[in-house]
Amino acid sequence: MQQILVVGAGSVGGFFGAHLAQHHQGRVAFLLRKRTLEAVRRHGLIIRSANGTLTVHPQAAYNVLELPKPDLIVLAMKAYDLAAVLEQIAPIVTPETIFLTLQNGVDIEERIAARYDRRNIIGGVAYIYSKIVEPGVIDHYKRGAVAIGELSGAASGGASERIVRIADLFKQAGIPCQVSDNIHRTKWEKMCWNCVFNPLTVVIDDRVSAALDHPEMLYTIHQIVKEVAAVSEGLQVPLPPDMADRVLKWTQEIRDIHTSMYDDWKAGRPTEIDALNGYIVQRGRELRIATPVNEALTGLIKANFPARIAFQVSSKTDSRTILDANGAEALLGRGDMLYLASGTGRLMRLHGSFVSDDDVRRVVEFVKEQASPSYNQELQSLKQEEVKEEEAQDEVYEQAKELVLSTGQASASLIQRRLRVGYPRAARMIEQMEADGLVGAAGRDGRREVIGRRGPVGDAHE
Repeated sequence: MQQILVVGAGSVGGFFGAHLAQHHQGRVAFLLRKRTLEAVRRHGLIIRSANGTLTVHPQAAYNVLELPKPDLIVLAMKAYDLAAVLEQIAPIVTPETIFLTLQNGVDIEERIAARYDRRNIIGGVAYIYSKIVEPGVIDHYKRGAVAIGELSGAASGGASERIVRIADLFKQAGIPCQVSDNIHRTKWEKMCWNCVFNPLTVVIDDRVSAALDHPEMLYTIHQIVKEVAAVSEGLQVPLPPDMADRVLKWTQEIRDIHTSMYDDWKAGRPTEIDALNGYIVQRGRELRIATPVNEALTGLIKANFPARIAFQVSSKTDSRTILDANGAEALLGRGDMLYLASGTGRLMRLHGSFVSDDDVRRVVEFVKEQASPSYNQELQSLKQEEVKEEEAQDEVYEQAKELVLSTGQASASLIQRRLRVGYPRAARMIEQMEADGLVGAAGRDGRREVIGRRGPVGDAHE
């Protein structure tokens, strides 16, 4: 397999593709979105990890006809982009082209087989936690391995020749690659993890550890896995009876991470909920298997996706902060705006009417002249009580400090749950702790170092 095409340079494709490109120079090309292509051509594809920074300058294009015909196509984009990508790469696919899938979901291979020869499809699973910082720049946090296997399973003589060759490509690039004799089961095992922690981190707006640390969550996790395993068995892929316990055990190693769905949700990008929990619900209905917890999670994720609007800003950094995309810095002002609809990744340019401060003041004065104000005393008293509560928060703040020092976790969500206070108030407590020198500033991944830790006799120490 002389020529490799990697489709996508996000958190998965960027990491694995960059390492393949470094070790197989001249043989690896990328098919990219226009915005990512522009960044990679200008600065290279950059992977930042604990081991250092890797920068490669691979051949890349938006038009697949500008790239060499590949022997192997590595699909590493989001599951919801599959149909569009299969259409895009059609001109360069030959009867000998091999597909390797590294996407979430368990139906990817069947969807490819509906269009191309099933015998040319290799199933794959990626084990990694990394994050897109900006187009062409990936931060790598945890793991970085793959598992691959024939859809037909391993032959009696062991792995097929092409599986061995593909595994060697990864291993030569320093990427651990396991050969699975039952790739369907391997994909369903990861599906169990995905269906648990991807949506849960969004629902609780926190890291994986927050779900693991609550005994109440353990029953929910077992129920999610139980439903996934029931659907898997209904599709002739039985999983071990202790699957939920295995998922919990695997997760301890990566308990301090967020998830790809959480990162997408926070950035306003579409999520893969339909390929994960949504797929379980759909197949469950077809098989007459009840999946109430997965159905609830699917609904919660779909209802919890914010829309975003950006008016003219001064820099690309400000634009990416609001929209996770450049563009707002080039707006014309006076109502010119970009709109990112809920559940989509497509920006729309709109125009709203411009109302000056003088116009607003005139409207306010006109309204005030129409009648005297009538205040709702009940609401006024509630507001006063809220102000008094926040002014007299010393006792709760002391409890929050004790919680942070004893757990070693500077998390507003943790304070919110344990002390039953509102999130804004919990966040202000964290900021106060930073001002008091108890916790450090938020790092690149949002985490804060706890500078003082509670000692064995109850005293804080460095």
